[in-house]
Amino acid sequence: MPMQSPLFASGRSLRTATPIIRRSRSIAALLAAFLAPAALASAACAPVALDGRSLTLAQVDSVARQGCAITVTGEAMQRAERAYDLLLAYARLDRPVYGLNRGVGLNKDQTIFKGGEISPEVRKLSEQFNRNLLRSHSAAYGAEAPREVTRAAMLIRLNTALFGGSGLQPAVLRQYAEFLNRGITPVMFGEGSVGEADITILPQIGLAMMGEGEAYYRGQRLPAAQALRQAGLEPVQPFGKDALAIVSSNAYGAAVASLAALDAARLLSQADAIASLSLEGLGGNLAPILSAAQAQRPYGGQLRTAEHMTALLQGSSLWKQDARRALQDPLSFRTVSQAHGAARDMLELLQRQLQLQINSSDDNPTVALDARPPDDAQSYELQFYVTDGPVRGAVLPSAGFDPSAWVLPLQSMGVALSQVAQLSAQRTLRLTDTGFTGLARFLSPGNGAIGYGPIQKTVSSLASEIRMLSLPVSTDVQPQAGNIEDVGTNAPAAGRRLASQVDRLTMLLAVELMHAAQAVDLHAAQHPDFRAGTGTGALWRAFRNQVPYMAEDRRNDTDIVLAAGFLTQGRHRPEWAGLAP
Repeated sequence: MPMQSPLFASGRSLRTATPIIRRSRSIAALLAAFLAPAALASAACAPVALDGRSLTLAQVDSVARQGCAITVTGEAMQRAERAYDLLLAYARLDRPVYGLNRGVGLNKDQTIFKGGEISPEVRKLSEQFNRNLLRSHSAAYGAEAPREVTRAAMLIRLNTALFGGSGLQPAVLRQYAEFLNRGITPVMFGEGSVGEADITILPQIGLAMMGEGEAYYRGQRLPAAQALRQAGLEPVQPFGKDALAIVSSNAYGAAVASLAALDAARLLSQADAIASLSLEGLGGNLAPILSAAQAQRPYGGQLRTAEHMTALLQGSSLWKQDARRALQDPLSFRTVSQAHGAARDMLELLQRQLQLQINSSDDNPTVALDARPPDDAQSYELQFYVTDGPVRGAVLPSAGFDPSAWVLPLQSMGVALSQVAQLSAQRTLRLTDTGFTGLARFLSPGNGAIGYGPIQKTVSSLASEIRMLSLPVSTDVQPQAGNIEDVGTNAPAAGRRLASQVDRLTMLLAVELMHAAQAVDLHAAQHPDFRAGTGTGALWRAFRNQVPYMAEDRRNDTDIVLAAGFLTQGRHRPEWAGLAP
């Protein structure tokens, strides 16, 4: 296989970014220092073997973000080649096939070529049709898709084609693999799909494979033809149903959703840890997360959250009786296991549905290799089958491109994160209330200082944005293609919203962490026998290595960026004890 592809790092180290923070006056520039992808680098991870059946979300992450190489199993490539042969065998019977010998969309009844052997003239007609389809359907707009998302989309499309339902010619499959392994990443605009296959976005990948458009290669943005030459690759010539198979897929939306789901899972673990540290800052009650209380209502995600928090708080002073402790804490502290647990349950459903999406065919028409007609099949059903020859099966019109099965839990996950955000915002505000904490110096360190008072507006703004991003979008689609395509799911938009929620919730949790750490510092100063938990203490100390105690007023925006960067880096390289539930 070719050399491993470049690594698109998810962020810079805090140590590297600190000088940027000192020099910059722009909060946007500060955030970019942490959240923008770093320069290309070589990956040092094991290749991921694709078989069309068993790709995991973690492997999507490793190929997309770490630049891991891929291999294609011999069995999977043989299956895909047989599916291609079946598609051509069906075409020779002169039966109409959408996107192969017939047009697409409004031109669905237009004949591209007749049946029989594929003559040079027929092949020329088909190749021109494929080029036209890719060019005409390239209608995306907006900002460039992140390179990690484009890599994930190529990986997912290749794996779903290896399932055997696409009928892509082997040369196109090999080009996907070469792009991933040699680090060629098409420049791709990421908006314009209604989520019934990403037919306006994915053509940009097919065009780059042909040598059109632009692509990144070895850290440079180049004309795609130049990137191919430098990588030692030849342009592909789409033929048959190649162009339709390239575009008629939800690979882009699934890529956005898969990476966002992975980040949400990591962020939920961090949210548990920060909420646990806030509980220590409040001097709160452990009773709601005790096993006896949890056993009364044993939802799976709730139990896992409570167990995680209990482990993080082992050794904490909260396990000692304290006459000053309130009998009941505010709900934002008491219901953490319920809210975070519900988010975990929804996330589990989303991940399960995405797992099926990236290991099956959403092609239309779909190639059902080795399928046999039922014994009682009627003539209508029999027309879709090839029953003679070396390869047999069926080529059927399909609606597998509808991703509702994972878009609905994707949107529900957005609602769940909004609930997590609400609790975080309210905990942060309660920590500044001396009536709850008994920490008189929390809002103002003294000597005329203002402290954390103004940051409450930031908390409210972030929580409001996260809530707005949770609104559903799956039914907001206008009819297209002569009213044939009259529904949609807006899957990519829903995925981008979840990703945006993760970014904003990271900042909101960062602000909560600033307050929790400050409260714990004050508790420790007032009570020499105070002890943080094993996990929360590790979080507290690691955080204080990046963001010091606020002894006097300083820029809160800089601290927010440092705190958010701390969480972003910890999301991929956890350094706190007990991070993962």
